[in-house]
This record gives sequence, C-alpha cells and structure tokens, in this order.
Amino acid sequence: MLYYSPFDIYYIALVLPAALFALFCQFRVTSTFKKYARIRTRRGITGEQAAARVCALGEARHVSVKAIAGNLTDHFNPKDNVISLSQSVYGESSVAAVGVAAHEAGHAAQYAQGYGPVKLRAGILPVTRVASMLALPLILIGFAVEGMPVLVNIGILLFGVAFLFQLLTLPVEFDASRRALAILESGGMLDGDELRGAKRVLSAAAMTYVAAMAVSLMQLIRVILLAQSRGRRR
Repeated sequence: MLYYSPFDIYYIALVLPAALFALFCQFRVTSTFKKYARIRTRRGITGEQAAARVCALGEARHVSVKAIAGNLTDHFNPKDNVISLSQSVYGESSVAAVGVAAHEAGHAAQYAQGYGPVKLRAGILPVTRVASMLALPLILIGFAVEGMPVLVNIGILLFGVAFLFQLLTLPVEFDASRRALAILESGGMLDGDELRGAKRVLSAAAMTYVAAMAVSLMQLIRVILLAQSRGRRR
C-alpha cells in the first residue's frame, strides 16, 4: 500500500521548488515596496487620495476608502464596496503607497464596469473555500483506507477547483494593475520615474499570484502522480 507522505519524491521534485519560488516572490514584493515607500510623490498625493480618484475615474464612485491595521493588508471588498488600506498605504504619499492603493481601486473599477473574470472568480470563491478545506483530508483517507480510491479522485477534483481559482486570479490581478497604472498616468497623479516605480511594485506583487498558482498546480500534479503510483502497486 502506498501512503501519502508530506515529503515524498514528488513533493521534493515539484512542490518544494514552487514553494521556494513563492518565498522568493514574497521577499521581492516586500523589498520592492520598502524601496519605493521611501520615494515621495512630487504631487504629495496619498494612498487614500489616489484610491478615491482612481475609483472616480474608473466609474466606481460608490466605493469608500478606509484605513485598517497591518502592513500590506490592503484589499477591496465588493460586498460592502469598501477599499481597506493598511497603515503603510492609507495616509502615505510614497510611490509604493499610491501604486498599491490604485491597484485596489482597480479592482473596484472591475466590478463597476462588469469585468467578466472578476465576477467569475467571485462566483466560485465559496466553492473554492470548501474544496480547499476538504481536498487533503479526503486524499489522506483515500490513501490510508484500502479500497477507497474514489475518495482520492474526489480530492483530486477538489484540488483542481482550487487550482482553477488560482488560475482565474491571474487575469484579475494583472488587469487591476493595468487599470490602475493607466488611470494614474491619464489622471496626472504619477508620471515618469514615479509611474515606473509604481509599476515595479505592482509587478512584484503580481508575481506572488503567479507563484501561488504554480504551487497549486504542482500540488495537483503531485497528488495525481501519487494516485497513479498507488494504482500500479495494487
């Protein structure tokens, strides 16, 4: 019988490299943000002001902006139409703060303008949460109990749902950054080297989503290979 191991050969060959890449991307986004957090915008615009203006120019005038605790905990909640900006973004007039705030406003603009992928991602989010919670337990039980391969197959299917969510996240995040940078430029909030700095911050942040998708894909492939190996050993 083949048991599920947290450190099998497939984990070492597939998942571990992807996880290390994800750690590198997280380090890069933190270091890039810190670099451009030291550079003030020439116009003195703050993250809160940038988010509000991007929303106004992006047809999301019904959205409000508030401050929250934490560092890089910025997000947009489409249920209550609120952009929450962290302490290092809300009242700061740095290139990094403006870039991050504008990105969250870009998400608000996506919902306001009916951007398809963001609606699809939001639609499968509840299913994804359940799938992520059940996938591994079902796979563990399926590997541990003889004659229960159906549980492994269901777990694989649920892993696939989680991967689909990660895949849908990529166009949503890249499009939000594209919208943000375009409005920052056309609205005269940033220009020249400031705009390039904001783009570097958002590009570094986008790579964390690429890394998350890679980890999810490698996990999915790993489980499939483990299931196939178990089938050959029967």
